Amino acid sequence: MIGWEDVREELNITSEEECIIELEKELIRTLVDIREKQGLSQAELASKCNVKQPSIARMEKAIHSPQIDSLLRILVPLGYTLKIVPIKKSEIIQ
Repeated sequence: MIGWEDVREELNITSEEECIIELEKELIRTLVDIREKQGLSQAELASKCNVKQPSIARMEKAIHSPQIDSLLRILVPLGYTLKIVPIKKSEIIQ
């Protein structure tokens, strides 16, 4: 069976790129958690944020990287924002 290490080596992903992927995955997981905790379907969230439901679905499935304006358009009506904070050394992939 092929593992992540094999895939990473084959794709030649740097540790910085892997860190970015992990940060993006965490951001998307958090966005889904917020939506679910507020009891909203994707369609309800889309209506609340004035975006189309397929855009929410693509973002949640990580089909493409969300742009900052798209994230803010969704986060602000939910009562959230983005904050830039230093990465802890323990979170940096070596």
